[in-house]
Amino acid sequence: MTSLEEDELVQMVQDFIESESTSPTSSASSNCHTLNHRTQYFILQDILRSEGDAASEAKVLKCVLKHMRNRKGAEKTTSLSRWLIMKMKMDGFNASICHTSWSTSLGCPAGEYEYIEVMVEGEKNASLIVDIDFRSQFELARPTQQYKELTDSLPVIFVGAETKLCKITSLLCSAAKQCLREKGLHVPPWRTASYMQAKWLSVTRKEPSHASDDERETYEGLKGDEHGNINGNWVPPLLKPKKRDLGGGSGLSSQLSDMSVNCC
Repeated sequence: MTSLEEDELVQMVQDFIESESTSPTSSASSNCHTLNHRTQYFILQDILRSEGDAASEAKVLKCVLKHMRNRKGAEKTTSLSRWLIMKMKMDGFNASICHTSWSTSLGCPAGEYEYIEVMVEGEKNASLIVDIDFRSQFELARPTQQYKELTDSLPVIFVGAETKLCKITSLLCSAAKQCLREKGLHVPPWRTASYMQAKWLSVTRKEPSHASDDERETYEGLKGDEHGNINGNWVPPLLKPKKRDLGGGSGLSSQLSDMSVNCC
């Protein structure tokens, strides 16, 4: 055997040894990563399907979807969330706008957020969170295929209790952290579970339950059927008393102003 042939044989043996020593490890790591992703996906589907009060969630979601499909031009006069709340109240739901805000803490910058809260009938202090832009809160600029599969399975409009939202947020934030590290990117503080959960679970300030000026104008502008009826639990607009100058009125009003009338 020549020297060249011996060198080639040695190289082939070395390549074989290296492939045998590294391939199982690499394959095992890949299989483990795939298994972890599939586990996350199935856990997420289980949370979305079975957690919480399914009957109440379905009822609220049906109402929200009905109005969101027919919202043509609603944003022109008032914000979409407030317009939706007006519609939900007309359907008999106790809904309100919730503002959250939080201060800077360790690893969590300050921020604020807004969502809709619906009180559940028959259950004391029970409520559902309604977020009409839920999925976009978890989107990343450069997601892996695995992470995109998770976010694509999230509902665009979320309806559920705090416990359900906490589980979803924890799972998605863990997956986002893994996604960013695979891309060689730093995990920003606004992608941590503490920051994301603060959007819905921090100190809350609710808007007053009475109708705003914009909502009153919208109520007054609604058209009923031929009998003047409007579907839903419609509440008549609040009317402000107007001051009248009786001195400059008609002859009858002038006479009445001069009379003293006692009522009992």
